[in-house]
Amino acid sequence: MDFQFSEEQSMLRDTIARYLADHYDVEARRAATHSAAGWRPDCWRAFARELGILGAAFPETLGGLGGGAAEHMIVMEQFGRHLVLEPYLGTVVLSGGALVHGNPELAAQWVPAIIGGEATAAWAHAEPASRYCRHDVQATATRQRDGYKLSGHKHAVVGAPFASHLVVSARTAGTRRDRDGISLFWIARDTPGASLREYPTFDGLRAAEVLLDDVQVPASQRIGAEGEAFALIERLCDEAMVALAAEANGAMARMLADTIDYARQRKQFGVPIGTFQVLQHRMADMYMQLEQSVGLTQVAAMQATSAPAVRAQAACAAKIQAGQAGAFVGQAAVQIHGGMGVTEELAVGQYFKRVTAIDLQMGSAEHHLRRYADLLYPAGA
Repeated sequence: MDFQFSEEQSMLRDTIARYLADHYDVEARRAATHSAAGWRPDCWRAFARELGILGAAFPETLGGLGGGAAEHMIVMEQFGRHLVLEPYLGTVVLSGGALVHGNPELAAQWVPAIIGGEATAAWAHAEPASRYCRHDVQATATRQRDGYKLSGHKHAVVGAPFASHLVVSARTAGTRRDRDGISLFWIARDTPGASLREYPTFDGLRAAEVLLDDVQVPASQRIGAEGEAFALIERLCDEAMVALAAEANGAMARMLADTIDYARQRKQFGVPIGTFQVLQHRMADMYMQLEQSVGLTQVAAMQATSAPAVRAQAACAAKIQAGQAGAFVGQAAVQIHGGMGVTEELAVGQYFKRVTAIDLQMGSAEHHLRRYADLLYPAGA
């Protein structure tokens, strides 16, 4: 495969890179993580109104630029280079994707608001006991005369504290781990019966436990056919895995660049430590791990519209390599920086935390190794 950016994609990448270089340094990010808001709404508005990047992957019929997984990859890689806090993954990739693919009427109403920066959303699918099993759903959606009544507990919903809406999965039929019987719903965060228990995550983001207590949802806010949401959930989660791998690539590229720069300046025995052959080999290994991850992420982005099994295999491969490479690059960067590599003040420590969190988000490398094997050799095949 030969992956090359189009002229429009190169412009998108360069536009984001310039803006973040001017407005999103480590100190500004640290200040935002310690603020009451936990993110930078002014930057989100700039992404929407000045740069137009929130609409890059949406269809032109909804006011977007007609892109797709490649545009998500470009955006998320640049966000990874600057540790951007804003909820692009939950709002655009997952929730926006659910609307586009699952409910044209809701998409027509809400996607323009997402593109314009007026609406943000969070993906409320995982549950406390589900681990990484995508079809382990215990939240229930009981049919009412004019809609549904939702009850349940959604776990570690990243970005929920500053979301205006939630995309919630709930079971309309079947038992706990049935693949059939799962439905998706679009609900306002302040809907009566929906409450959040908010907390910071170790990598500087904000998340929440979402508690649903007889939340009334009109049937018009169901995404897709009743009980048939699992295929859409699989598709969206695979796309999100590729986006997360791209974010990890951006973070690794920054850790590698900072480490090379530090090795050129730090001296031992009167010479820069970058002249030591063992450290040169280590930094070359860091580069190779990063390049392998970039290549697999690009392949996965190209396979986003392929058959489900092909798409899933490519997404797994990208997420596996991003997780393994992130651990290698992060540990090597910290080792070369010495003890201060894990301090809050040094950027490399914050990047290492983020790539560690990315590995755990949407399924760890170990989990997806097993999933990849199952996809290659299905039971009973």
